Amino acid sequence: MIFNTLGRYFFKRYARTTFWFLIGIFALIFIIDFSELTSRMSNLPHYTVSGALLMTTFRIPTILQQTVPFVALFAAMAALISLNRRYELVVTRAAGISVWQFLRPFVVGALIFGALAVVVINPLAAWGTKKAEALEAEWGSTRSAAANSIPWLRQIYDGTDTIIGARSVQNGGTELINVTVIHFDPQGAITLRQDAKSAKLEDGYWLLNGVVETEVGRLPRRMETAQLRTNLRPDFVQERLAKADSIQFFDLPRKIEVARSFGFSTNGLETQFHSLMSLPLLLVAMTLIAACVSLKFSRFNQSRSVILGGILSGFVLYVVTVLIKAFGSSGIVPPFVAAWLPVVVAMALGSTILLHQEDG
Repeated sequence: MIFNTLGRYFFKRYARTTFWFLIGIFALIFIIDFSELTSRMSNLPHYTVSGALLMTTFRIPTILQQTVPFVALFAAMAALISLNRRYELVVTRAAGISVWQFLRPFVVGALIFGALAVVVINPLAAWGTKKAEALEAEWGSTRSAAANSIPWLRQIYDGTDTIIGARSVQNGGTELINVTVIHFDPQGAITLRQDAKSAKLEDGYWLLNGVVETEVGRLPRRMETAQLRTNLRPDFVQERLAKADSIQFFDLPRKIEVARSFGFSTNGLETQFHSLMSLPLLLVAMTLIAACVSLKFSRFNQSRSVILGGILSGFVLYVVTVLIKAFGSSGIVPPFVAAWLPVVVAMALGSTILLHQEDG
């Protein structure tokens, strides 16, 4: 069925519908994100319209990645409803081809779409996020989209206890923007505060640029550069500050091994890895949900309540997937279970409903 004339025709219809949905979502995301970006950052000292267009382009893959399950759902529903209205599914059934046969091209299309999302869109999203944050820092922004999730680093070197914080992180954690360094004495009292425009992790020290030092009982002192001795290694800092969803799929296995070697929790990284691995099957589950509400013949108008039920079912599946993924990242649920359980259950339910509808 997949390689014969009818199978190729159905596959092309699904691929064409998915392509146009992606184009429409891309345009919608671009317009909305550009408008939001302009209103939020137009007052920054180095903001330019061309730069905003470039940053929006960098950010689109990240946002588009979140819409992939819904694109698969709507594309499958639109393709199947269109085939129904043109009697093509009626003729297919009359020829003795079962629903399990003529759905194979759609399932294969969903698998290919999911694989492309993992190997193409995900790396582009990781790369674009880094470029967008770097561009935002160049504009003079005091915060980034990830600012609220950036942890503080604590180091104890040569008897000095120091806490390092920043508004944004670049290059995997080796470059910090809008840095605050707080020094403590052995009794835990603050002895010195350093505020710097940026900090770069070199071999054995942090290089602070544009520093203002504030010490108890003294006036603030400005310096072009300053060095903060450290025993932190770049690999350690990168693993400490990196977010799971900012790492591309192909780097996740190595990151998981490195994080384990440093004794960090790998729940977030493992959950992200298994979520990406299960994405093609999640799109298959969305396709089965679409089939459940789109195969009933209607020449002029498909039941609105049935279509709305399909959309709500897909939305509920997506919300449950994200919720259980959060449980997996926090360690409440094993990462493998958190990523694969919703997908397997959704596929089983979709198959069961189709069996009931088509085979009685």
